[in-house]
Amino acid sequence: MSEVMAHVGELTQYTSRFDVAERVVVITGGAGLLGSAYSRALGEAGARVVVADIDGATAADIAADIGGRSLAVQVDVTDPGSVAELVRSTVMTFGQVHALVNNAAIDPKFDATSRTAHSHGFESYPLVAWKRALDVNLTGPFLCAQAFLPHLLASGTGTIVNVASTYGLVAPDQRLYDDGISTAGIKPPAYSVTKSGIIGLTRYLAAYYGAQGLRVNALVPGGVFTDHDEGFVNRYSSRTPLGRMATRDEYSAALQFLISPASSYMTGSCLVVDGGWTAW
Repeated sequence: MSEVMAHVGELTQYTSRFDVAERVVVITGGAGLLGSAYSRALGEAGARVVVADIDGATAADIAADIGGRSLAVQVDVTDPGSVAELVRSTVMTFGQVHALVNNAAIDPKFDATSRTAHSHGFESYPLVAWKRALDVNLTGPFLCAQAFLPHLLASGTGTIVNVASTYGLVAPDQRLYDDGISTAGIKPPAYSVTKSGIIGLTRYLAAYYGAQGLRVNALVPGGVFTDHDEGFVNRYSSRTPLGRMATRDEYSAALQFLISPASSYMTGSCLVVDGGWTAW
């Protein structure tokens, strides 16, 4: 019996390393497609979740679903004043910050309602779209990291997770977006460039602050099914070893791992969760 109890104790000690209960986690883009899944999953795991999004109304709805352990804050991550207000609201409510998830980004969709919006080829890609993506996808995480760093360092166990993409590791396969019927869309250059930049920022911050105990990693997701047409799903799935797109809830456990003590010796790394996309 004593051996059984000892084994149970060891198992409990092991599983407890994935515990995020009471950790204050700020998620930018927390009301978006994946952000909302992250917010709800971490809330269910006991974290105190700050749902930060430019869509304040949807963020409030998600926070209400999570319950009293959450806070909704409307934020424009490209505006230093707005980011400062996010920090102030978070600290006033919870007193501390343990984790920042830089998830907010402009990610052009190719579902049935939006694919024709991206018909510009590289040679005609609008400068305004390029600059906007740089502002949100790169400057936003830069500003948020700067603003939250004092509190993350003060926590003693602070961590930053930057959400990248497989297209930050490899170039988009533009054949996916050509259905041979309608105007072919493209995955725009700014998305790939900024997601590559996010990985660079991750490594920079990890090296810069590692000696102070702050861990910084990148979560690298693949494609998520969001009402794509059957042709796109088939093309994407045939390009992926697991033969399918991800569901929107399949990245949350990976994010929890990166935030939890289970990843305590991991920094400056990319956790790739892409169904094997980048294996080929």
